[in-house]
Amino acid sequence: MAINVFVPSFHVDEILVGIRECLEKGWTGLGFKTVEFEEAWKKYTGLPHAHFLSSNTVGLHLALHVYGLTRNWRDDDEIITTPLTFVSTNHAIMYERLKPVFADVDESLCLDPKSIEARITPKTKAVLFVGIGGNIGQYPAVVELCKRKNLILILDAAHMSGTYVGDRHVGFDADCTVFSYQAVKNLPTSDAGMVCFNDGNLDKLARELSWLGINKDTYQRFQGGAYKWRYDVPNVGFKYHGNSIQASIALVQLKYLDQDNDRRRQIASLYDTLLKDASSVKRIPHSDRCKSSRHLYQILVKNRDLVLQHFYSKEIYPGVHYVDNTEYQPYAYAHGSCPRAQAMSQELITLPIHLKLTDEDCRAVVAALLEGIKATGG
Repeated sequence: MAINVFVPSFHVDEILVGIRECLEKGWTGLGFKTVEFEEAWKKYTGLPHAHFLSSNTVGLHLALHVYGLTRNWRDDDEIITTPLTFVSTNHAIMYERLKPVFADVDESLCLDPKSIEARITPKTKAVLFVGIGGNIGQYPAVVELCKRKNLILILDAAHMSGTYVGDRHVGFDADCTVFSYQAVKNLPTSDAGMVCFNDGNLDKLARELSWLGINKDTYQRFQGGAYKWRYDVPNVGFKYHGNSIQASIALVQLKYLDQDNDRRRQIASLYDTLLKDASSVKRIPHSDRCKSSRHLYQILVKNRDLVLQHFYSKEIYPGVHYVDNTEYQPYAYAHGSCPRAQAMSQELITLPIHLKLTDEDCRAVVAALLEGIKATGG
């Protein structure tokens, strides 16, 4: 049987109870379960505000749009970001006609604060930090830098559901944190996200903007058992809100998030043990200042593409997270500006890590990896 990099796991029977409730009540859209999940997420993370959306991508765009409106950002103002991320992170910047300015990464694959500081100009408005794989890297130093330079800090926490710094969930020290509940994430649904502003006024504005700029959503207008049709539209907005079907899935998955992440950490620890004497494999370190969600287990190897072909011959299908975004046409203007990210991107492999993976599967993955490295001269 094939071993894939990701395989989502769902608590199906419990989830179907919540979905059935939505269908029987005739309320499958925004409201009802979305409100319930927002409250549950605030309680779980300790964050003051949480707005349920259809994806992490729209959350990033909404965050940038809200800051642009309230701070009078102009076209071509600059957002410092990472080249090692899924393209949605940087597409969201482009949606607002802002300019992604790429800073280099450190050994954790997260943004290097020294590289960030070297990229700051009078046009810099924000830093978009990606916690790749659930890692925080040098994030505390980035927080300090943003405060010192008066820059907005947006945390792309797509991989960070269940990542803690001390006893606090990540996001408490960012201006805005955006999570993902896409199907292969640590808290999987069909596809959804959450935007968490620290400022209540910005949360209120984001709620209006995520429902086409309308000042009262349908659920608000239905309270009291009678539908009230009148509303105002103070801004042009988007249709970015999540729905109650997605939230029903999320509510159940949240109950198991910590124990699921415990299993991910067990898998990562087993890989660490199996690879401790493999000098040809460089493991990506996770900060000892955080309890990582371990969304990814990443390594660096020589002859990466040949090693991947060996994996495929064994019906093992790792991933690559990620290709240096400056290799893509929309960001080619910055090609070569982040040499460390570019070099690491060419050697990255994400080993399979998911809840259906057995210890024997992990041993088979490592055996295939070491065979592939030996066969390809790595």
